Amino acid sequence: MGIGQTLLLGFIAGVTILIGMPLGRMRRPSEALRVTLNALAVGILLFLVWDVLSAAWEPIDEGLAAHHVEGGHLGPVAGYGLLFALGLTVGLMGLQQYEAWMGRKVRRDRAQSFGPGAMASQELAPRGIGSWSPARQLALLIAVGIGLHNFAEGLAIGQAAAGDEIALATLLVIGFALHNATEGFGIVAPLAADTEHDPTARPSWAFLLMLAAIGGGPTFIGTAVGHAFTSEPLSVIFLTLAAGSIIYVIVQLLAIAGRSTRKDLIYLGILVGLLAGFATDAIVTAAGV
Repeated sequence: MGIGQTLLLGFIAGVTILIGMPLGRMRRPSEALRVTLNALAVGILLFLVWDVLSAAWEPIDEGLAAHHVEGGHLGPVAGYGLLFALGLTVGLMGLQQYEAWMGRKVRRDRAQSFGPGAMASQELAPRGIGSWSPARQLALLIAVGIGLHNFAEGLAIGQAAAGDEIALATLLVIGFALHNATEGFGIVAPLAADTEHDPTARPSWAFLLMLAAIGGGPTFIGTAVGHAFTSEPLSVIFLTLAAGSIIYVIVQLLAIAGRSTRKDLIYLGILVGLLAGFATDAIVTAAGV
């Protein structure tokens, strides 16, 4: 399959993330809807953690099985294990350290703006991502984690297309497109908190498109890279980076959910999110992946 057709497949698989983005512009969502969206995001992300970690662990599992049956060398297993641990550590702890640094920066800038020289407070106020609300920052982190995951999915599409496995590539696109459609809901779920008390705080369409590009665009990029060459270590790195960042986000979302009294909606939303993830994954599994 040519590069043009392959890139079209990657675009189709990634663009469906736009389906859930309009929910981010809802005005004054009810508490029940906010809790349900948050829990739905947790369920979808829990599935993604299982999905990416199982895929990243596969070469390690295969290497250990080969060693048990054939007495194969454990060097490659150790190498993949190191990549697995490194990617997971950087994905999880890297975001935690970034959050801590951003918090210190915002507090320092605010302290300076109310101290000597307060007349220049507009110049000293947090800028860029540091000036965003916590909900917007969390939505961005979700998009980044999903984007890393989708890059690895794009690699699979590109590799199947490069090997002229047309049926496999098509099934992968269908399955990943359904996946991305649910992931869009997960990205915008935290934004409902911003409009709870201030309907004018709705995110712009440009902001939502930026989040969609961060989350879905890597599918297209990964497809191009996968068509050019095959690299299992690269897949392991991106999958574990995605898993670490998604675990970080899940902790944040669970903290938000813990403040709600609607425990029934929390558990129901998580259940629906999990089932949606496994249902869409079934189509990919049908391709024999």
